[in-house]
Amino acid sequence: MLVGAHAAGHAGPGTAALDTSGAAPRAERDPVVAHVLGTCAGYAYADAPTFGMMMTRLGLEDHASLRITQTVDAMFIYSTAYLVQSRCGRVVILCYRGTEPAAIANWVGDAEVGTEASRLTLEGDEGVRVHAGFYRNVRATWLAVVEQLRLAREGRRLSRPDEHVASPMETLYVAGHSLGGAMALLFALALSGRPQHHDLASTLRAVYTFGQPMAICTPLAAAAERLGRRLFRHVIPSDLIPALPPVAWGPFTHIGHEYRYTGGTWLRSETPVAQVATVREIPRSIIAFFATEKRRRMFRYTLATHAPHHYVDALRPGGVVTEWGETW
Repeated sequence: MLVGAHAAGHAGPGTAALDTSGAAPRAERDPVVAHVLGTCAGYAYADAPTFGMMMTRLGLEDHASLRITQTVDAMFIYSTAYLVQSRCGRVVILCYRGTEPAAIANWVGDAEVGTEASRLTLEGDEGVRVHAGFYRNVRATWLAVVEQLRLAREGRRLSRPDEHVASPMETLYVAGHSLGGAMALLFALALSGRPQHHDLASTLRAVYTFGQPMAICTPLAAAAERLGRRLFRHVIPSDLIPALPPVAWGPFTHIGHEYRYTGGTWLRSETPVAQVATVREIPRSIIAFFATEKRRRMFRYTLATHAPHHYVDALRPGGVVTEWGETW
């Protein structure tokens, strides 16, 4: 299902920070971009009008946005993607929604890692084993998302494809929180690793994820190694989800540049988060969610810190306009 919207207004520095048309991918995160995309990922859980309003408040004034969604309960498919197109058309954000808290089948799909047969085929490689549940959600909306990106590449307005914008898409960002982060990674990998999508892949500036679980296994394909140079993962250390799936479920791993929230600052980590050794950490982190703040410190992980608002709060730079329209 496609839901379009067109929002006017002005607030934060979103468009200026994101519009890096023609610039080469960098090996360092941009804190303002991280804040904009982290907020985008947080509000990807909202309805289309709320999402559009929040993007406007961040500075993406007079933008066009589109929601693409596919839900099939029996197949554990809960796939929602938001596309945001800047007023001029040069910048597009693709943001995936994470696991919906009230949808039990969504959680079941997150646990379906699949087998060695669950592979993503890439150019010049035999492919790479991927998380079956995450990849199925990417595939559910893949054709619709790619179609809209091609329209943006042609200079069409996403909310009204019969109209043109000033410029075709030149810069694409892909982002997501939790399951949405894993879907962002897999989408970018499929896009950049297949020759038929080279024209779209050439616009991919970076992938920013927040509280993202592992989505691919070793050994890594060459395309995954290349994508890692422009993937920026954000992790709050007490968040269990980036350490999943457990070791017993397969040799899953992280790629890209990892930034951990330590001492109130996002610091680059030279070693990625490791898989949890046992499944026992999952119920323990759930118990910690309901513990008092004092007792919560006794647990290594807690699902409490996985909530998207914790990431948005931690990502917010000082002196910028928040999604609430306030200067923080």
